Amino acid sequence: MRRMRRLRKAGLRDLVAETRVSKKDLVQPLFVDERLRKPVEIEAMPGQKRHSLESLAEEAGILEDLGVPALILFGLPAEKDEVGSAAYDPGGIIQQAAARIKETSKIVVITDLCLCEYTSHGHCGLIRGNEILNDETLPLLGKTAVSQARAGADVVAPSGMMDHMVEAIREALDKEGFEDVPILSYAAKYASSFYGPFREAADSGYAFGDRRGYQMDPSNAREALWEVSLDIEEGADMVMVKPAMPYLDVLRMVKDEFGMPTAAYQVSGEYSMIMAAARNGWLDGEAAMLEALTSIKRAGADMILTYWAREFAEKVGSGVE
Repeated sequence: MRRMRRLRKAGLRDLVAETRVSKKDLVQPLFVDERLRKPVEIEAMPGQKRHSLESLAEEAGILEDLGVPALILFGLPAEKDEVGSAAYDPGGIIQQAAARIKETSKIVVITDLCLCEYTSHGHCGLIRGNEILNDETLPLLGKTAVSQARAGADVVAPSGMMDHMVEAIREALDKEGFEDVPILSYAAKYASSFYGPFREAADSGYAFGDRRGYQMDPSNAREALWEVSLDIEEGADMVMVKPAMPYLDVLRMVKDEFGMPTAAYQVSGEYSMIMAAARNGWLDGEAAMLEALTSIKRAGADMILTYWAREFAEKVGSGVE
């Protein structure tokens, strides 16, 4: 008679585990602030910081030494304007950051590609009144991609959910000789309440309305397949589902349908709620974070963007995996 508990004994349990999370699966998001000379703690995201250029380069080196394969950069400019010009400025903060990291590190540098952190109104595209101008935004996204690639970005990651953004970016990169720079598209990005802590960290709140007009409705799953399919047709090399845990069903659908290299973003709210509960003694934070990452990997993610990447890598060295 079969008894399932036979394989749940200490020692055997790990041998028969179906899913294993490795530090090689993880991407560490980092914030770099053009106004800073030293790092500043992010209150809403325990353990995370806004970095200066100097501290960012140091953090990249630490991640590389720990074996984390990649990081993704989010920039906070000294000044914002209506058209987000700091996003595509060759001397912008992301461009400076990518170049600085590449001076001393071989870690893969992914650059978030959106206007929301650089526009005075906080939206991901140009505006007219209260309308987001999709098509008028596309050339600026292409221009931003080229400036990031020229600064040393290994991968560009458009996150604004503008229709046909991947096509515009691919054409711009190819035209300027960056045919080998891949695109990681935030293909299925939902209008989620789990982004709250990030908006404090990146200073990317919006002056009016919300982003539901261009980010996906949380009630829709099949729509994600249309979004991902369009981005693949337009030239995306990798696709992403964001957030991760509330959308594990979508992640599994995307992976099964397309078989593409697929990322999932364990976003700020997912991270912060575990960290806050752990600090209050309501759960074992380390165990909960490992369980969360395992669920994301099990659902089909090839790579996981998580603010816990560095801590995971540090604990791997002490036998936790």
